[in-house]
Amino acid sequence: MVDLHCHILPGIDDGAQTIEDSIAMAEDAIQDGITCVVATPHASTEYHFDYGKVRAAREQLQSRLDGRLTIATGCDFHLNPENLLALKNDAAPFCINQKDYLLVEFNEFSIPPAMDQTLHELHLMGLRPIITHPERNGILRAQPERLLAWVRLGCYAQVTAGSLTGVFGSGAQEDAWTWIDQGLVHFVSSDGHNTARRPVKLRFAYEVVSRERGKELAEALLLENPKAALGGASLPYVPELRTSVERRRRKRFFFF
Repeated sequence: MVDLHCHILPGIDDGAQTIEDSIAMAEDAIQDGITCVVATPHASTEYHFDYGKVRAAREQLQSRLDGRLTIATGCDFHLNPENLLALKNDAAPFCINQKDYLLVEFNEFSIPPAMDQTLHELHLMGLRPIITHPERNGILRAQPERLLAWVRLGCYAQVTAGSLTGVFGSGAQEDAWTWIDQGLVHFVSSDGHNTARRPVKLRFAYEVVSRERGKELAEALLLENPKAALGGASLPYVPELRTSVERRRRKRFFFF
């Protein structure tokens, strides 16, 4: 399996803090049957993306693994003005394996309508945006039509493996499965940060998708599509949008 989204590099962001942490996370991945991970540190106002530092950390970790796990790089990209300017100057350092797929993360506080135009501009630049963990974003969960519009625009979506089994709550779990059924999801990744609650593991997600929706879909979301994105190729699995699938609404109670 190929994991397109994890925070395995030491001392870069809120993921691994030491090289020992990184090695422990890598061992989890190896034991889980993952052959390649893309180290995707945050590129945000809180965590400045320094490509030289990222590559140095990657080389340090890769040298400790004896070829048992391949480490590629990308980032968890926030659409702030500074990042967008840097992206226009040189997009490759931010992209998965320096090809043309770009992980895009939205914050929990505001997603301005102008983001639609920004995503369109990314397409005009020749990039292929992947919306990361929308099922964990309260705004997108409340306004799923925005995710639908972005996928229709040509974006892709990645859900977190743990969301499929309820690690991030029943609401995120329900929306992740609903969006898979609606054809809105193209990747499942770990978004691993540590060896405890958020490990670099995918086998359990492969097994639950195989059991609930079939092995073919599990192969597409956890192996075939991630492998294609790693190489900058077109995705072999692009599902037909099925927006007629009924979306169960959870009851909401308001107290005054």
